[in-house]
This record gives sequence, structure tokens and C-alpha cells, in this order.
Amino acid sequence: MNQKLRADADAVIHEAIRAVLPDAAVRRALAGFAPGGGRVLLVAAGKAAWQMAHAAVAALGSVDAGVVVTKYGHVKGEIPGVTCYEAGHPVPDENSFAATAAALGLVQGLTAEDTVLFLLSGGGSALFEQPLLPGAELQDITGQLLACGADIVEMNTIRKRLSAVKGGRFALACAPAKVYSIVLSDILGDPLDMIASGPAVPDRSTCAEALAVAEKYSLRLSDAARTLLGQETPKELSNVETQITGSVRQLCAAAAAACEKLGYRSILLTDCLDCEARQAGRFLADIARTHAGSGEKLAFLAGGETVVRLTGRGLGGRNQELALAAVPGLAGLAAAVFSVGSDGTDGPTDAAGGYADGDTLAALAARGLEVHAVLTDNDAYHALKAVDGLLMTGPTGTNVNDVAVALIGG
Repeated sequence: MNQKLRADADAVIHEAIRAVLPDAAVRRALAGFAPGGGRVLLVAAGKAAWQMAHAAVAALGSVDAGVVVTKYGHVKGEIPGVTCYEAGHPVPDENSFAATAAALGLVQGLTAEDTVLFLLSGGGSALFEQPLLPGAELQDITGQLLACGADIVEMNTIRKRLSAVKGGRFALACAPAKVYSIVLSDILGDPLDMIASGPAVPDRSTCAEALAVAEKYSLRLSDAARTLLGQETPKELSNVETQITGSVRQLCAAAAAACEKLGYRSILLTDCLDCEARQAGRFLADIARTHAGSGEKLAFLAGGETVVRLTGRGLGGRNQELALAAVPGLAGLAAAVFSVGSDGTDGPTDAAGGYADGDTLAALAARGLEVHAVLTDNDAYHALKAVDGLLMTGPTGTNVNDVAVALIGG
């Protein structure tokens, strides 16, 4: 392993994530918060829910009551007046359903003078869920969408119509109370109705689009599920005000600044990366091969969200798969490719992402591991772990998508 490049990668990740923690952004968004004089209730959902709720309560001093639902391992302590739940992601589980039921119970019977402070971040589609189907059936459909490589917009177009809280339905449940929504974006272009499936936003997607996604991926659906896909979601909401507080563009800018601080000239390729993880990894390795040996320290950055098409039974995530796919192209170069999820968790693993450099191919071969075979089994986690290629941050408290970087040592 190239220890200098690995140290630089770790430093870039630390600085980039620190720069996009939601605390300051939540405080800024609360500058326009004007409760109506009644009760103030807090509901937070998503991977960054605890951090956002903690910042909000600290800024406001107190709330009358609240519910937080976030991913397992993401609750960092008690928040006064707020009940915190941990639940399943990327597939909702019984704790997702129980936590969401608690949130729905909290907002029943409100008046027009009451206010719901709704803090939303990526991951909310799985964590904040009250299914209109049996839970097992919803879990199966979610699993199908993940396995076939559907992108986040396609997934959420389906999930909105199978839920009692998505696609604007949570805001309806709060009415006539006002909903003040603060959103941390994890989707390219910040489409509010798609972030966590838009629980408090009028839905711009249509039944026809949902049925087209089901057809595209040959989803196995019951008659009840197909009927729900044909039922429209709310297209107008009069009781919601929304503020967006962060996005992948800020993550990319922070990563670029961290690279510059280390002496690299930074080039942002895109903040709209949306291809398969393997393709992105090979592309970044190709860029590294073109520029290696130029005598200049360079950093090429790409932010966004790739997808993984499941062909095996291994363990990994999109960022780990991206890094592993770069390995053959990096062989022998004074260059590295790393990719990290800003939330600190990549897929169903404890890793935030993956790292590979010009020495990784030989290190894998010495352990009897072949890149193509590992990728076919989607087992990037164990392969990278064997060569110290996992990036471990722990839950970060934010979630503004992923950033991948090709570092060229000059």
C-alpha cells in the first residue's frame, strides 16, 4: 500500500465530512422558524436524523415532544423531550414501522396553532415507513428494487405509493398544523419530492411512471401492490414550508479544498455521478492512468450516487465496489482511487467506503483473490478488508451522498 496516498485519502475524507455536518446548516435554517403559538413537536427521520434533531433542540432550547428514527448505531445519546428509535436500512424492518407509528401518533389531533418541525435526511425511505401492504411484502419489493440496480428516483417513485407517510402523506397527517421542514439532500439535483420519498412535499411523480418502473424491472407484485401503484399521491399541500440545508455539491467542494490543502490540483469531474459503481471505478482508474507520471499532483473528484447490480451473495456497498473495480487499472501506478459515503456506512456494512492504489492488485493476488471473481460475487468488503482497503469512519451524523476521488501522486 502507498502509505502517503492512503494518509492523504484519510485526511480528505475527514475534512470533507466535517465540513458538511448538519449542525450549522440546521441552525441557519431555523432562522426562519416561526411557530404559531401552540405546541412545537419535532419529528426527524433519516441517517442524519439524530444529529439534526440534536442541533435543533440545542438551538431552540426545547420542544414539547419529539420522535427521531435513524439507522442502527446512529443514536449518539439522549435528546431532551425526544424519543429516539433505531431501525432498518436499506430495507425497512419492524422497528421502522414502530417508530413511524409513534411519529404518526405524535401528530394526531393537532390544531392550526401547532407546528411540526420535520427534519429529513437520506435513508428516510426505509427508516420512516408505515406500509399500506404487509411489511414482509414491502420488504420483498424493496429488496427487488435494490437487487436490480434501480436508481433512487425509480425506487422512490414505487415506494411512495405503497406507504401511508411518503409522497406528501405525512404532511396531510399533520394538518391543520403547520409543517416546517428542514431537508438534508442526498439526491442529485435536490428533488424535494424524492428525498426520503418526500413525506412532506407534493409528489411530482405519476402513477404511469410508477407502473413503468415496475414493468422495466419486471417486479413481482401482488394485485394489491399493483392497485396501489395506480393510486395518485397528493399533488398540493398548503401547510408546509421547506428549507434545504446541504447537498453533495458542498461535499465535493469540501473534498476539493482538502485536496488543495495537501498540494493537489483539484478537478471536479461531476457532482451528478449516477452510473454503475464498477463503471465509475474503471473510469477513475483510466483517468489516473492517463495522468500518472505527469509530474503534477492531481485530484479528480466525482460526487453523486452509483448503483450496484447484484450478481452474487457477497458483502459490500457501492463505494467499496467502485474502489475494487479501479484496482486493475491502477496496478503499478503512483495513484489511488477511493470512494466514501458521507453518512459513514456503505450498504449493509460497517465500512464507509473503499480505497485502492497501485499496490492493491498485487496484495489481492498474494491472498488468492481475483478482482473479477470478487466483483461477480459482490464481495468487495471481504476483499478490501484483506488488504486494509476499507474506509472506516463510523456513523458521521450527516448524509449528503458520496464522493469518489482519484489521487495522482505526481
